[in-house]
Amino acid sequence: MMSSAYPIAIPTTRRRFWPVDWVFAIAAGAGTCLALFRYFNAMDAWEAGILILAGAALGAAGMRWRPLQGLSYATAAMSMLALALYDGNLARGESSLLLKYLLSSQTAIMWMGLCAWGATALYIAGAAAGNRQWLRRAARAAWAACVFGLAGLFVRWHESYLVGADVGHIPVSNLYEVFVLFTVITTLLYLHLEDRLGDRVLGAFVMPAVSAAVAFLFWYGAARGAHGIQPLIPALKSYWMKIHVPTNFVGYGAFSIAAMLGIAWLAAGRGRMASRLPSREWIDELMYKCVALGFVFFTIATILGALWAAEAWGGYWSWDPKETWALIVWLNYAAWLHCRLVKNLRGAVLAWWALAGFFVTLFAFLGVNMFLSGLHSYGSL
Repeated sequence: MMSSAYPIAIPTTRRRFWPVDWVFAIAAGAGTCLALFRYFNAMDAWEAGILILAGAALGAAGMRWRPLQGLSYATAAMSMLALALYDGNLARGESSLLLKYLLSSQTAIMWMGLCAWGATALYIAGAAAGNRQWLRRAARAAWAACVFGLAGLFVRWHESYLVGADVGHIPVSNLYEVFVLFTVITTLLYLHLEDRLGDRVLGAFVMPAVSAAVAFLFWYGAARGAHGIQPLIPALKSYWMKIHVPTNFVGYGAFSIAAMLGIAWLAAGRGRMASRLPSREWIDELMYKCVALGFVFFTIATILGALWAAEAWGGYWSWDPKETWALIVWLNYAAWLHCRLVKNLRGAVLAWWALAGFFVTLFAFLGVNMFLSGLHSYGSL
């Protein structure tokens, strides 16, 4: 049985850094310098700054959360091996067995999806049976999904330049690519939550959302041919895309986890899962932290999007459908946080609200593309 006797506040302990942590920070810095040295001529000052900040953030985050070190090393090894095997020739993706069945972007993304589905099945089975061994295997599968997903994105980035120097771009430009990003970010956020919580049972609620994203990703790639690498339209040829899109998807991932925690809160007081889930007070606290994290990143992403819009279209805000619905999402979670922090609202209302907020966010992201048109129509289905 899994105890539900958790403290309400997440414990905070002072992190002691070991030599392995400093080695990782040095490795992150060295990797950043290597990338700058190799690709500096293809960057402007803003892009170089983004790379430096990203390397510094990775080094700092890896020192604070050690599992991120293994993820980074594995992703770097796979990505660098793929680049060496391509050797500047995209056609080698068909002749090299390692590329064809493991390391090419499409293959790595396929393995990411299979690992995510396997993790979901193991989390659900492990939570239902109270089997900790299955839950440990589920976590390993989730980590494998992150490695394959990240490697797939980095290799796809390289492949885009092999298609053509004028085609090359960071792989966050269409629904296919950003759903890979969503899968990786949401899974990583959950794994961090799991590590802090010290219990894996909530994966049975969070990972089904990831699996649904993978299912859409595979359908979209097959039905729309979106797995192919296409040139960017002029509006997307900007350094803003490199920071706006990933920041946005940290927000989307956190909001998605909050919604799934809302379902967990509703399930915690009844049935078989009642004795295996954390207490409702604990889930409520986790849900609040996820909404707060998502709100911060979504706010930053919205500001970055406005700056990008001013550069691309000459105005910070044009009441485009995508912008309007982004504002609705922002207001929804601002109201959620206001009721939680100022009105001290707790319980079922916030759980249902977090779940409803997920569908509002889903419409803002996908529904607008399906049913409305505007300046952001380049992301249409």
